[in-house]
Formats: sequence, structure tokens, C-alpha cells
Amino acid sequence: MKTFTMPGTEIVAPNVVLGLMRISNKSDDEVRELMRTARDAGIDFLDHADVYGDDLHGCERRFAEAMQLTPSERDELTIQTKTGIVREGPYFDFSYEHIIESVEGSLAALQTDRIDILLLHRPDALVEPGEVARAFDELEASGKVRSFGVSNHTPRQIDLLRKHVRQPIVANQLQLSITHQPIIAQGVAANMLAERQSVTLDGGGIVDYCRLHDITIQAWSPFQAGFFTGVFLGSSDYPELNAVVDRLAAKYDVPPIAIATAWITRHPAQMQVVLGTTTPERVAGAAQGSEIPLSRAEWYELFRASGHLVP
Repeated sequence: MKTFTMPGTEIVAPNVVLGLMRISNKSDDEVRELMRTARDAGIDFLDHADVYGDDLHGCERRFAEAMQLTPSERDELTIQTKTGIVREGPYFDFSYEHIIESVEGSLAALQTDRIDILLLHRPDALVEPGEVARAFDELEASGKVRSFGVSNHTPRQIDLLRKHVRQPIVANQLQLSITHQPIIAQGVAANMLAERQSVTLDGGGIVDYCRLHDITIQAWSPFQAGFFTGVFLGSSDYPELNAVVDRLAAKYDVPPIAIATAWITRHPAQMQVVLGTTTPERVAGAAQGSEIPLSRAEWYELFRASGHLVP
């Protein structure tokens, strides 16, 4: 498993992350088997959120109850969680009160004394950055949160936060897969008036922005064709892409899911792939893509086969 030190932190992180948004109805044995598989593959970085599960903090609580981590076992893990979505609204809330309340709930549910990374889950149009800064300062001073980041944020939204927040923004979790790649595809076809691919949707190059500011991109839904529209692997909707994936999987002697991982980890932005599956075999297979050295020709072949333009 390839690792790197996340800029702005002392965390030595793997480039594949285990997402735990779907474990609320899993048994203790199923959660433990999922964790064993991840750890055997070199994954010690976990992604949670307060809204994951049937109830608030449900998946965080299910994880802690199943694992019953000792202090030394907890120290071996990087635990990341998120705040900001009010599911019953539905709306978003980056107020001081909501952030503090959410973190306290996550700490209790996870049965831990600190969160390694806290992400603001989705942009709050009513954000008052001073309140975010106040919450971050309090959480950092108390030792309850060690590092801070965002999810699904544009460059300007991050700039607004950075104007007020003292702590570095260390991560931005964004949707990215071979087939859902506007944050990369736009730059490839920039300034081409007739091509929809060239339209800037994220406020001006979020991938380059994150590289410039040492913000780690975490790719969520790395195997989804679109926004929760099903996986592209093996889908009859993507015959050309799957033919390339299967050929490369045979070349590197890995399952196709590893090639989908490798397409993301090959990018020099040093991204992390956030797995959402609860199937241990798929976790193990995806993890094999961590260090596959796709060539430029192979990376662009996958890019083109997914339907994107290379001018």
C-alpha cells in the first residue's frame, strides 16, 4: 500500500481509504471482517460522517460497538468524520453550535477522545466563516480534533474559509471516478467553446487549486458511473471502457476494480480513493490498485474510453 504524509498534518496516510457509510445494519462479525481485510491490505484510514446510518451517528456507533478498540488499537488508526448536513431539514449548517454538537456526538458514538480529521461535509450557503473559525479553534485547543478539511467545496468556498480559519485545510473530498471526472476533464479541453467538457463548473480548477495549496483530494464514489447511478465496472453501458479495464487488469494480474483505483492514484495530485463497499473481497481487490504504475498512454486510454475528449 502506497503511503504519504498528508500536507499540513503528521499523518502518514494510505492512498486508499475505507469508507464506512453502509455498515449500520452489519453484524459485529461483518464489521470486524471488513476491518481485518482493510488492515491486511494496508488500509488504516477510516472515513465516517455524523449522518451515515439509519440514525444520527449510526455508523459511527455501529463501528465502535463492533470493534471495541483498545487505546493502542485506536492509536493505529486515522479516523476521519464529517459534519454540516442536517438530514431532517434537509439543509446544511456550519454554525458554531452545530459543529460543536456534531463533534461531541461523533466522539461519543466512536468511543474515542479525538477525531483525527474533521471535514465540513457539503457547502453551507449561509456559512459565517467566523463561526467556523471559532469552532475549529475550540476543538483544536481541547484536543478533540487534530486536523480540519472540507468536502465538495469549490476553490472560492475554500478561500472564504481560509480567510478566517487559522488551521490549514488539509483535505477536500470530491466525487471522482473514471466516468465521473469533470474536475479533471474540464482542464483537458479548456477554452474549447463547442465542447461541453470545457465548461468550468467548480469555480476554476479545483484539482489544480488543491495541488497549489497542499490540500489532499479524497475521491468518493470511485466506481460509480455518475451520482449514485450504479457502478461502471461490468456495465453494458460502458463496453469500450470495460474492454480496456479488463485488458489492463489481465496485464497487471489484478481484478478490474484495481484498475479503477489505479486510474485515480496514478494522478500526481496524490489523491486518496475512498471505498464505499462493505464487501471484503472488493476492498482487497480495490486496494491492489494502490501502487499500479499505469503509463500515461494507459491512463489517457481509460480517459478516452470513458467518453471524454482528448483534443
